[in-house]
Amino acid sequence: MLLELRIKNFAIIDSLHLEFHPGLVILTGETGAGKSIIMGALEMLLGQRVDMSTMRKGSDFASVEAVFKIPPRGKEGLLDLLRKEELLDGSDYLTLTRELRVDRPNTARVNGHRTSVAVLVELGEHLVDIHGQSEHLSLMRVSQHLGLLDRFTGSAPLLEDYQDRYRKLRQTQDELERLRQIGLEADKRKELLAFQVEEIDQADLREGEEESLVEHRNRLLNAEKLAELSQQILLLLDEAPGNQPTVIDLVGQIVSSLEALTKTDPSLTPLNEKISELNDGLFELGRDLRIYLDNLEFDAGELDRIQDRLVLIQELKRKFGETVPEILDYRDSAHQELEEISGRSTRIGDLERIEKELLGELAHCGQGLSRARKKGADRLAAELESQLADLKMAGARFEVALNTAADPAGIQLESGQRVKYYPDGLEKVEFLVETNPGEGLKPLVKTASGGETARLMLALKNVLAQADRIPTLVFDEIDQGIGGRIGAVVGEKLYRLTAEHQVICITHLPQLAGFGQQHFQVFKSISGGRTIIQVREITGEERIEELATMLGGVSEKNLASARELLARMTAAR
Repeated sequence: MLLELRIKNFAIIDSLHLEFHPGLVILTGETGAGKSIIMGALEMLLGQRVDMSTMRKGSDFASVEAVFKIPPRGKEGLLDLLRKEELLDGSDYLTLTRELRVDRPNTARVNGHRTSVAVLVELGEHLVDIHGQSEHLSLMRVSQHLGLLDRFTGSAPLLEDYQDRYRKLRQTQDELERLRQIGLEADKRKELLAFQVEEIDQADLREGEEESLVEHRNRLLNAEKLAELSQQILLLLDEAPGNQPTVIDLVGQIVSSLEALTKTDPSLTPLNEKISELNDGLFELGRDLRIYLDNLEFDAGELDRIQDRLVLIQELKRKFGETVPEILDYRDSAHQELEEISGRSTRIGDLERIEKELLGELAHCGQGLSRARKKGADRLAAELESQLADLKMAGARFEVALNTAADPAGIQLESGQRVKYYPDGLEKVEFLVETNPGEGLKPLVKTASGGETARLMLALKNVLAQADRIPTLVFDEIDQGIGGRIGAVVGEKLYRLTAEHQVICITHLPQLAGFGQQHFQVFKSISGGRTIIQVREITGEERIEELATMLGGVSEKNLASARELLARMTAAR
């Protein structure tokens, strides 16, 4: 539901802040007062293309902001869209903003987060239906007709059964297509995969092997240098020539001196322990270096074997992956594909059997869904024609076209005919209408504009109120081309829509305006030498005077008629 609308610097609007209630909201005012400009601002917010000429003269920006309460009905689709765009914040309220600026690109925001105008368009399709000059109406989009019909007929369970089979069928067909595609060059592919798997298996690769080999190769290549460095360390430790003291000797002297110190000053005992650890560590170092030297020798044969092994690993990396783990992963995937190719014929046979079964099940579900739709379509047409008769269009006809397409590769009906199948059924749906006898039925989207179209939209909205999940319906001058008597009927029908929707209506007919539960008066005024649009909510005597003005002017007779009209409309509600 639309709760608030803020408009700044749009056309001749300086600044407006409107707060809307549930129910039937009426906007009235003289011709040219600016009612449709307010609707134009709302359409801009919902993604309609605009240019800088829309901006109020002398301003460097224009903005429109609306606050909506997320409706319970149709909530999931709206939340899915917000989740996909990473705009979901857990709130039950949604703030949409669109700004035009002279010095920077236009911006769109949802709950303060920047987004694209395309997202505003998608969100708007969940929140508001505007019937006006722009024909921003879901009923004028053929893609919406099937969903409306299914919700009207209560076909959701049948549709879910059908879609479940359809998903399984598509998955089966996708796998079949993949296996058949593999089969086109299966023999060549099988030979190549077998060779590659054998080549990797024969190499007997192990993770971490390459690093170990490189380390071993480096030792062999540098054996002489490593032996020389090790020997130098041992000479310093305990093998110094002649009477030259070694590190071990010097540490021994330190040990003796510290022992003498600790006898005199026991507080130095911890130092004695430290030098003992150092002494032990030096003895271990010497022992380990001698073991290292004993094992350190140059083996030309071993070096050749390591070099050959590393060359093999590099060759495999060039073919199958940048690392040994990647080579092993490739081997596993190649082996799996090899098994799939080997078992392809058996699997294809199984899938073809499953496909045939699913096609039969889909045909059964689809025909049941089609029968429910046909029955519902007939009921929808009858109810709509009854509504049109109330609106003085007794000769109008309505029909729901359920169009199937022949397809030799489609599913087989009970009649033996094969037809195309879609994700949502066996037919495409479109609403057809004949507004004047003899003209013939035409697609609803091609129906001429004017009073007849407005009444047709209203009749459809009344019949489909339960099915239509869009919470806010906006009718811009729905009374175009109709008189006072029909206006009262239109007003009553608009009021009936409020059981399921918030309805906002711009009107010139007092008979329609009298049904409103909230009434705004739109008027122009002069401020600072410039024309501005102002809007105020009117109640009580102010509303009586506005209805009297709409009846022809404020006079005792018209005031009395306005009071009588308002009382009658209130009683009719």
